[in-house]
Amino acid sequence: MELLFVDSCISQRRDASRTRKLAEAFLESFRAAHPEAEVETVGPAQLLDLKPFDPDMLDGRDALARAGAFDAPVFDLARQFQAADAVLVAAPFWDLAFPAALRIYIEYISAVGLTYHYQEDGCHGDCRASRLVYLTSGGGFEQEDSLGVLHWRQLSAMFGIPRFDYVFAGGLDAEPERAGERLAAAQELARRLGEEG
Repeated sequence: MELLFVDSCISQRRDASRTRKLAEAFLESFRAAHPEAEVETVGPAQLLDLKPFDPDMLDGRDALARAGAFDAPVFDLARQFQAADAVLVAAPFWDLAFPAALRIYIEYISAVGLTYHYQEDGCHGDCRASRLVYLTSGGGFEQEDSLGVLHWRQLSAMFGIPRFDYVFAGGLDAEPERAGERLAAAQELARRLGEEG
């Protein structure tokens, strides 16, 4: 089993990132429950190095896709994502969504003909993963329409990933006196999800 960990824990808190604490809780229990599993990580430095697509880059990628040249470097992240058995995405709740670097990553993994395709009845996913877990934390409280959660829920469906779970550790700055308690409860939820594999 291969777990792909998309680590977008870009934080001024650095190693003390609250979202990273959720990811560490998940990964600790996941590794304990699945000692044979491999964890492959796409980290913040790699995400921040990604260049947004401009028209020429898009034309080049489309030409490669039409030729079936999915072994080209521009598809490296999409191939990695498509081949994972499970996906963990961790990102802070920024500006009602997540960091811009993660949005650029989404553009790289959204490759028609590789991670999904179209038929007459619409979009069909081509990813191997049986589940995607999204972990996030923020100073404010979760709303029903939290964009990061909605975005990854819909991406999971587009990529053909049947199970979507998330943990939102919210209110960490709104009620600082309860931040530790709220984060600990969210870490416990992340641990339980990690145990399930």
